[in-house]
Amino acid sequence: MGRAFEFRKERKFKRWAKMAVQFTRLGKEIVMAVKAGGPNVETNSRLRTAVQNAKAVNMPKDRVEAAIKRASSRDEKDYDELVYEGYAPHGIAILVETATDNTNRTVANVRSYFTKFGGSLGKTGSLDFVFNRKSVFTFEPGDRDLEELEFELIDAGLEELFVEADEEGKDIAVIHTAYEDFGKMQKTLEELGIETKSAKLERIPVTTVDVTEEQAVEALKIVDKLEEDDDVQAVYHNIAG
Repeated sequence: MGRAFEFRKERKFKRWAKMAVQFTRLGKEIVMAVKAGGPNVETNSRLRTAVQNAKAVNMPKDRVEAAIKRASSRDEKDYDELVYEGYAPHGIAILVETATDNTNRTVANVRSYFTKFGGSLGKTGSLDFVFNRKSVFTFEPGDRDLEELEFELIDAGLEELFVEADEEGKDIAVIHTAYEDFGKMQKTLEELGIETKSAKLERIPVTTVDVTEEQAVEALKIVDKLEEDDDVQAVYHNIAG
C-alpha cells in the first residue's frame, strides 16, 4: 500500500489519540463541574461551559451524559486541581494545570518529565509575572458585524476581539476578557444568541522568549510529554511566535 498509506494511517492514529485525550480531560471537567454545582446544565454555568466545549470537539452525546450521571453518584471520586510551574531549557517558562485523584503520582510524573528533558520544576507562584489568566471565548463570526459587537460587549468586560484561522483554516472570532469577567461575558454572549465553540480560562504569556527552531523543539519535548499525561488538563509556555 506504500508510504502514502502509512503516512495517512499515522496521521489518523495521532488524531484519534488527540481526541481521546480531549475527551478524558473534558470528562474530568464535567465531573468537577457537577461536584461543584450539581447536574443541571441550566443552573450550573461551569457545567454548561464544559458541555459546550465537549460539543465543540464532537465528544459523543452519550459520553457527556454518562459523565454527568457518573459524577452525580456519591461514590464517584472528585479531583484536586493543582498547578505546577517550571522551566524548560533556554529559559522557557512552562505552566501545567492538572486535575488528579492522586497528587503524589501527579507531582512525581510532572517532575520526572521536566528532569528527563533538561528542565526544572519551580515553586508555586514563581511564574505569576510571566502569565496572565484570561477568559477566552471563540465563536464562528459568520456575517456578524464585529465592530458593532465590540460595543455591545464592552460592559461585559471585553478586552480584545479579533479573528484568526483555526486548525482547518476557517475564520474563528476570539474574545479575551479578565479572569473575573468570565461569567459576565458568558451570560452576555448567551443573551445575544452567540453560540460559542469554546469558553475557557487560559494562561496568556505576558513576556515571551525568542528561541531557534532547534531550541524550541528541545523545550517542547517537555510540553509533549506533559500533554500525554492523563492527569494534565492544560500546558502553557512562553515561546515567541
